[in-house]
Order: sequence, then C-alpha cells, then structure tokens
Amino acid sequence: MDYKDYGKKPYMLNIEDATNQNDNFRTTIWTGDKLQLTVMSIQPNDEAGLEVHKYSDQFIRIEEGQGICQMGSTKDNLNFERAITKNDAVVVPANMWHNIINTGGKSMKLYTIYSSPEHKQGTIHRLREDATRNIDD
Repeated sequence: MDYKDYGKKPYMLNIEDATNQNDNFRTTIWTGDKLQLTVMSIQPNDEAGLEVHKYSDQFIRIEEGQGICQMGSTKDNLNFERAITKNDAVVVPANMWHNIINTGGKSMKLYTIYSSPEHKQGTIHRLREDATRNIDD
C-alpha cells in the first residue's frame, strides 16, 4: 500500500491489511472536512501517549496486539481502565483524556477515526517521538 493521505475524494481500502502492514507510529490515510482515518503501530512497552482532543470524538479498533486503555475527565484522574486486545473497539468522547498502552511482546496495530480531523492532512509520524515533537511529514 502507498501510505499517503487520499482525503477529500472517494476512497476504498482493506482496513485490516492497511493497519497490519503499517510500521509507522501514525500514518494519516484519509482526511476530510469532518472525518479523519489514521493507522498506528505502537511498539511493545510503548504507548500512544496521554492526550485529549477538545473537539473530536474518536473511534479506535485494535487489529493486533494487547494492552490497556485508560480514560478520564482529567489527566490526573484516569478512572476508566480496561484491558484491550485484537478486535476490541474503544470510543473516546471529545474532551476526554485517554491513552493506549501496549503491554504485549509485539507491535500493537490499530486504526482510529477522528470526527473531526485531529492531525494535519498527510501527517506521518514514523516514531512516537516525532508525534511528541509535533513533526508532520
């Protein structure tokens, strides 16, 4: 698959293959005015990173791996914590602090849908450190 942003035009893909073949921490696949699709690969003993999206609801589906999902109303009160694994889905309301932590021995593969878009169109973060430095390729 050619990993680039196909946004604002009709597009179709096998989401499971695209997710499992992605080796970047974050790759934006499609960005529209009100929706964005990204695929992610989180390394063992790493995490997506604690964050909050003030205006975007988020849907996350785990394709491979296992970990923990944390959520809460503040970054110091993550009172929702659940184990997650392949085929699980997580729904994150707007303005909710959240994190996905990979507790397994292999890369966690997931895709996420933001409504509305959260990242600059075409964003690719090869490593989590790129995301924390806010480097948009």
